[in-house]
Amino acid sequence: MTIDTDRILSVSEINHNFSKAMHKVDELGQVIIFKNNKPRYFFCDISKYPFFDLTDDEKIDIIAARILKEHKAAFRELAK
Repeated sequence: MTIDTDRILSVSEINHNFSKAMHKVDELGQVIIFKNNKPRYFFCDISKYPFFDLTDDEKIDIIAARILKEHKAAFRELAK
């Protein structure tokens, strides 16, 4: 995973200055929040991510298609 260092904030930075994080999201669209020196949270402007507008059924269809694609050979074998 490649992360632009301009998009990194720590949990302590968020706790001390949440408005700074909001301004970064407004400017960059998203930031990654690190906890214990590891990427842990994704903070974004949800209006820029159409995934959040999907219904639960649409999300399930997307996930099911992904699973079927990843395990196509196994499903074919099971279908015999």
